[in-house]
Amino acid sequence: MNNNDIDQQYIWHPYSAMNSDLPVFEVESANGVRLKLSNGKQLIDGMSSWWCVIHGYNHPQINAAITAQLGKMSHIMFGGLTHEPAIELTRALLPLVPSSLQNIFYSDSGSVAVEVAMKMVIQYWHAKQQPQRQRFISFRGGYHGDTFAAMSVCDPVTGMHGLFENAIHKQIFAPQPQCRFGNNCIDDDIAAFEVILEQHAAQAAAVILEPIVQGAGGMWFYSAGYLTKVRELCDKYDILLILDEIATGFGRTGEMFACQHADISPDIMCIGKSLTGGYLTLAATLSTNDIANVIDSSEAGVFMHGPTYMANPLACAAAIASLQLLKFSDWKHNVKRIEKIFLQELTVCKEFTNVKDVRVLGAIGVIEMKQPVNMKEITQAFVDAGVWVRPFGKLVYLMPPFIISDDDLKKLTTAVVNVVKNIN
Repeated sequence: MNNNDIDQQYIWHPYSAMNSDLPVFEVESANGVRLKLSNGKQLIDGMSSWWCVIHGYNHPQINAAITAQLGKMSHIMFGGLTHEPAIELTRALLPLVPSSLQNIFYSDSGSVAVEVAMKMVIQYWHAKQQPQRQRFISFRGGYHGDTFAAMSVCDPVTGMHGLFENAIHKQIFAPQPQCRFGNNCIDDDIAAFEVILEQHAAQAAAVILEPIVQGAGGMWFYSAGYLTKVRELCDKYDILLILDEIATGFGRTGEMFACQHADISPDIMCIGKSLTGGYLTLAATLSTNDIANVIDSSEAGVFMHGPTYMANPLACAAAIASLQLLKFSDWKHNVKRIEKIFLQELTVCKEFTNVKDVRVLGAIGVIEMKQPVNMKEITQAFVDAGVWVRPFGKLVYLMPPFIISDDDLKKLTTAVVNVVKNIN
């Protein structure tokens, strides 16, 4: 059997069926912003491999960091042991995150980082003799991952988890923020959210949301003022605030973390995706000293979680190198440059009869169609045009590596505009 036959017959891909007729393209290698397929065709990557490869592929500095660490140890258990890569990564992260976040729990993926955050909150309230505070307030249009607790705080419709409705814990959902990014947030915009807080304050463990950008639930950008008011209301009603920065962290929106657009700090923050520059899976959940101290003083006396591959040294080494690249590069200029070209090149799509909206923020460009796209046809059309773009639902969106050149970016946007224009 050839590679394609084995892949199609035996391998499940994300959100796909076995023996699916959707095309799957074999990648032989990747370098910079290009993916080289096994047939020799090269594609400009507009997705950063689901938003994480911010420095491009096969970066020599991250390669060297992983190679050097591999010569020392590839993995060591984190229970009762520690290692320099975890310590150095912590030293590099702390100056970047909001100053109130002083405790870091490393895990394997973004979904697990969210699970960890939710467990922290439940343990926190149990230790404070309020064990009834078990439910979470989330937002319509939100997405926080595919594991069970994370699924429960995703939008029940756009979060893609409706099939599991009767198996997951029932949470509380506030309306999607409607005030757009760049606009003011007035009292009417936040009124429905405050009503929900007032009604459920006694049983709510925390509010969880993606700051500024709702990702896989709809690629929606909302006002920084809304986020500011969410922080104020959480304080007013004594409810903890979890910010999911997994997709937005490390510069994607134009700030290192999206919460910095609103100049607020959460009680808990989840990070992942771009943490290692897209090299290895690593995530983290950060908390305030208050949360850590309360958990430590609880009946259990410890936080009840511990992944096998927690703080994997290879992943930590990659993350340290990625943060060094951010520190010594003009990433803000690059993100602004990408944003400017997106605005110049994608705005024309607003004139197309099949397009509902075009949205741009930082290194994120979104074309919202009026109807769901035909994945088989549109994916092949993008590949034929020499680009890799992976739409979902009604959304054709771009999140390229920050290092993409103007020329490659315009090739990418030109291909997208041409394909979108010809969608029936």
